[in-house]
Order: sequence, then structure tokens, then C-alpha cells
Amino acid sequence: MDAMGGDLGPEEVVKAAAALSIERRSGERPLHLLLVGDAPRLSALLYEIRHDAERIAIHHAKDAVAMDESPRVALDAKPDASIAVAARLCAEGRADALVSAGNTGASVLACQRYFRRLEGVRRCALAAVYPTEMRRGEKDDPFSLLLDVGATLDVTADDLCTFAVMGAGYASRVSKNARPKVALLSNGAEAGKGPKEVAEAYARLSQMSGINFIGNVEGVDIPRGSADVIVCSGFVGNVVLKMLEGVSETVVRLASYAYKEKLMWRAGLAMLSGGIGRLKELTDWKQYGGAPLLGFDRVMIKAHGRSQSHAIQNAVKVAAKTVATGMVQEIERALREIPRVDPPVSA
Repeated sequence: MDAMGGDLGPEEVVKAAAALSIERRSGERPLHLLLVGDAPRLSALLYEIRHDAERIAIHHAKDAVAMDESPRVALDAKPDASIAVAARLCAEGRADALVSAGNTGASVLACQRYFRRLEGVRRCALAAVYPTEMRRGEKDDPFSLLLDVGATLDVTADDLCTFAVMGAGYASRVSKNARPKVALLSNGAEAGKGPKEVAEAYARLSQMSGINFIGNVEGVDIPRGSADVIVCSGFVGNVVLKMLEGVSETVVRLASYAYKEKLMWRAGLAMLSGGIGRLKELTDWKQYGGAPLLGFDRVMIKAHGRSQSHAIQNAVKVAAKTVATGMVQEIERALREIPRVDPPVSA
């Protein structure tokens, strides 16, 4: 755990670690947590909170990357920043997974520097879950997966095909959806719609027997749950994700405004309160923990920068589940089946 990352670290990260250390997980192995950051500060915070000392260790890192720092500049100037040290320890096998609520760019760059990129992966992808109308998988799961949501802004057709395979691998293992429906996000359902990289990826995914590709979906299909995995560039995905995050906050603000305005509206909201509460719960990113960074030989879960203890606990649980289900190995196997297009040779 990158203890210094995030708007509220290290206090909320330490709270999360303490709570997880005393949690009894029925039928599952207990979690052992390695907090990376300012050791004296972390020790002082732990001293004030009930925890199981046998399940928490601390590794000192003298620096941290601020949320508003340039990732490359910061990591070059601070090789012993907590996110860099945490990634290095994970790469060395000191931990099975890395969780951080810190600077997203620095988190991705630290993984690029210390983790091994899986064969066939040119660029990694951040994948995020979002709620939909549809239910899927063994647990009647309402969530679909969107990737990339910010790691790779400009993509090629190769990247989109790779993202599709990685997203399907994650959904099949972590969400226990045996044959997830995979789609490309475009401005029309037809095969030729969208930028050239989307059209080319469509043609190639259509020929791949190992993936349940259903074609293109439009923005309106996202909340409907028409696809279990939706693939797009990091630029588009990040815009979509931020919009989805804003739904919860907007619903609450509008309900508060209506409640104050008229008695009739107040009565109507009272009757709808259960549904509004459920909508807020479904669209609240705190429930989902974080976004997996796919494409490396190690598991990395990027939690939201504003994560409090509850959200960070969920991120750690997602990380543990991702390791336990062998997601990386499943993706590595699936990547070997992608047909590659060699670039033209110059005369």
C-alpha cells in the first residue's frame, strides 16, 4: 500500500490497513499489508488505532509524489518516493499487489519502470467498473468494465484489441463472467463508424474466436449494460468515467434542492428516497475500490484520489481477489491468441 498517496493519505490509508488487519475473512486467507511511506509518521498513526501488528509491516520511503506534480519530473527527482518504492518492492516479490490512491500518472509510470510488461502489450490500460441496468455472471453482478480510462490517451488498433482481451480476462476471472460480451465504444453501431483505429480494431476483433465480440456500442448503451466490457482510448474513457462519477453527486444535489423548494416535491422525494439512495449507492465510486492497471506481470489497483478508509479497503480487497483468481495468468494466456499485424517495411 502506497501509504502517502491520495488527497487524504496517510491517515485514511493507515485506517484502512488497521481495519483490514483485524477483519476476519470467512473462507479466505488473511491479508498481510505492507505500508510504504514515512515510517515514523505511519508508526505514530498506527499506535493510535486498534490493529493486528502481526499483519501490518512498514517500509520507509522518505519522499512522496504530490497529486499536482508532474509524474515524470517528480519520479526522476524522487527515486525514493513512496509509489516508486512500493512498485519496486512488489516487482521484487515482497508483495503480491500494489494499491495506491496517489497521483495517477506517477502510479502508471512507476509500474512501467519496475513491472514487466506482458508479451504483446504495447501500452497498459486502466479499467474501471460502472453500474448498469443489466445483471451478469455468477453473482448477478450489475457492473460492466470500461477501459482505458486514462493510462493511454492515443491508441492504435493493436492497443484496442489488446485492451479488449485484457478486459475480457479481468471480467472472466474477477467478475466470474465466463464469456463476457466485449464492445468498442463508437459513434454508431455499424462496422465502419468511428476513427480509423476503431474501424480496424472492429475488423480484427470480429475474426478472433477467443473473444465474445459484439461490435460497436454508443454512449447511450453504456448505462444499459449492452456490453460487459467496453473498449476505448484513455482520453474518451476518462471523460466517460468522470461523467459517470458526477451522476451520484448531481442526483444528491438536485434532490436537496427539490426538498427545500416545495412541500409536494418533498413528499414525492420521501416516496422515492429508497430508489434515490440505491442510485447513489450504485454510482458511488467508493463502493468499487479502484481501477486495475492491466498489461503488467504484477497487479496494481489505482484507488480514487479522494478515497477514504472504506474505499481503500475495497481497493485492497479487489487487489487480493485479482491475485487469488490468477487474472494476470489468464490475460497472459489470452494475449498469445491475438493476431498481430506487422508494420510495413520501408523500401
